[in-house]
Formats: sequence, C-alpha cells, structure tokens
Amino acid sequence: MRAFMHLFVCVFVLLASGCQSLQSSTTAAPQMKEALVEGVKLNYLEQGQGVTVVFVHGAFSDHRVWEAQRAEVSKRFRYIALDQRYFGAAPWSDNGINYSVATHANDLAAFIQQLKAGPVHVVGWSYGGSIALVLAAQRPDLVRSLFLNEPALGSIVNDSADQTILAEERKGVGPAVAASKANDRAQAVRLFADWVNDQPGSFEALPSTMRNVHLENDRTLPAHFASPPAPAISCSQLGQLKVPVTVAKGQQGRPFFSILADTTHRCIPGSRLIVTPNARHMAPVQNTSAFNAALLAHLDGH
Repeated sequence: MRAFMHLFVCVFVLLASGCQSLQSSTTAAPQMKEALVEGVKLNYLEQGQGVTVVFVHGAFSDHRVWEAQRAEVSKRFRYIALDQRYFGAAPWSDNGINYSVATHANDLAAFIQQLKAGPVHVVGWSYGGSIALVLAAQRPDLVRSLFLNEPALGSIVNDSADQTILAEERKGVGPAVAASKANDRAQAVRLFADWVNDQPGSFEALPSTMRNVHLENDRTLPAHFASPPAPAISCSQLGQLKVPVTVAKGQQGRPFFSILADTTHRCIPGSRLIVTPNARHMAPVQNTSAFNAALLAHLDGH
C-alpha cells in the first residue's frame, strides 16, 4: 500500500509539473527579436509554441496592430508578428526607394525561410494581404494556409464593372496623397484611415494605442503612395493555390475592399468567405471577438 501511495504521489507530481510547464510556456512574455533579411534588419514579436503563425500588417502600421490577436493565438500557436521593411522603429537602410509589394513579399519569403519552421500559417491585413497572396503565388512551399482580412490585390479583378468602381473609389485617396505631398503626414494618416474605413472620423474613433501606431508610421506614406504596382498576379494564378484560404471582410466595409475580398474568394476554389459583423476595414480591432473566433477556427482546422 505504501509503495502504491508513493507511486501515486510521484505520478501526481509529474503531471502537475508538466501542466505547470505547459502553462508557463503558453503564458511566457512576448519577446522582441531581430532578423537580418535581404541585408536589412527587421524586428518581430514572438510568443508561444507550436505551429508557426506569421502576421503581416498593412500600410502605415507595424506588428502592434495585431495586439488584439496575440494573447489568444499565442496560447495555442507560435505567434510571430513582423515589422516589415520601412515600418516600425527600425532605421531605414535607404530613402524608401525599394518600398513595394514585390520587396515586401521577397522579404517575407526570406524571413519565413530563416524561421526554419516549415510551411507556416500566414495572416495578412489589407496591404499585408496583398503581400501574403503574392507570397503564396510565388512560393507556395512556404505557406501552410492563408487568413486574409480584406486583401488589396487589384490585379486579380477582371470584371469591367468592378474595375470601374475600383477606379472611382481610388479617387477618395486623393486628399491623403495631397496632405502627404504637402508634408502634413499626420493629416495624411487621418485622411487615409478615414478612407479605408469609409467613414469620416474613423481615425479618431480608434483606440489611442492604434492611433499612435499609425501616426508613428506616418513616414511610410510618401513611399507607399509612390510605390510601383504589385506583381501582376492573376485570378487564374490564385486558382492554382492548394492551401486552405479564408477571406474576411467587414460587414460595413467600403465597396473597394468588398470587391477585392469577393474577387479573391471567387478566384480561389475551396476558399471560405466570412463577413465580420458590425465592422469595417479595421475589423480586427472593431469587432475583435468575432474576428478572433473566425481566425482561431481557421487555424485550428488546418
């Protein structure tokens, strides 16, 4: 009996320590790290263990825009949010002349290869969704799945009516471009944020932390507005993707992003389209619970 009790206590201690170890690994503090990618130092935030999920931010932002997703994702996965070239606090290696979707897609491919984690889940938002799609089309071996919030890859749209709407919608960016050219970058950020959300005052309605992220990345806007077109990835090329894809769009989003999200979904056989209720382009922070539920369902399923 004494031997049995001793064995029971030992097993209990081992199980308890194992659970404790598991809990500490999933709740460990996030760490900022640095990678040398294509000769440029890029910062990224890492937390958690398991299958790797790489988060790709959009324009005038950095890894911090994914803060509302970090805690939940890092409980089950290895969460990595990258500051792309020219974004975040890192100094620039040039004057922004290489700012483009092509550059960022190449950087992302090199970064994923450095992780040595095999194919990874890629989560992209807006401009970051375009980068994720270009990556998947050019380097499908690096991608385990895609979760895209209103990706902005215009080259896939071949419907003439949709093209007309997109051209008209792009005119709305004009005031932000003008403010950027006048070197009023803070105003350019406000106007651009209001445009992407299709609602005046959207920028001021964001949480202060998110507003600060955008304002602290205002130096990227001149390069963003002057950047060359993205690689001409076609709808048929996206149709060759074999990885699971979920496309999300905001229920109240502007036609520009709704058309691009719908087209991306139609181009990729077997992809899933979800609508985030009560949200616009900033759905990850406007309706975090619904967005995170959809994201985790995608990651858990693939």
